Amino acid sequence: MEEKYEFRSKYFEELNINEFYEIVKARYEVFACEQEITCENDFDDRDRECIHLFIVDKDTKNENIAGYCRLLPAGLAYDEASIGRVLIQKEYRNKGLAKEMMIRAIEDIKKEFNTDKITLSAQSYIKNLYKSVGFMEVSDEYDEAGIPHIKMKYGI
Repeated sequence: MEEKYEFRSKYFEELNINEFYEIVKARYEVFACEQEITCENDFDDRDRECIHLFIVDKDTKNENIAGYCRLLPAGLAYDEASIGRVLIQKEYRNKGLAKEMMIRAIEDIKKEFNTDKITLSAQSYIKNLYKSVGFMEVSDEYDEAGIPHIKMKYGI
């Protein structure tokens, strides 16, 4: 991975105010502005219990967030650990960052949550990304926030 990108993995209380602001801004830009998801609140009170994995563009003034996901412990969203709020900002797509972030997410879950059983709800158009790192489809397609999704599992 290019040196201009830095992967950071932090629990909520470890985030500094600039990191938190940039994460929230990135989530808003992708989910509310780009994907027009307004039927559910992005602030679901789970962030405090998650690990926040994010990619910082060190070549930008405010260390812009190039990519982000949150890692949820078992029992918070699913019976297994899970990955959610996955995004790559538009200007950073098609650079291999998403796959590298998923590989790191799996590694962090194994290390921090001591499990290799992971569930996620994938937007259907990107399911091949998750398949490429070992996830398998375990449901039919369903609607979530007006977008087709599919449930996928790792380590089953």
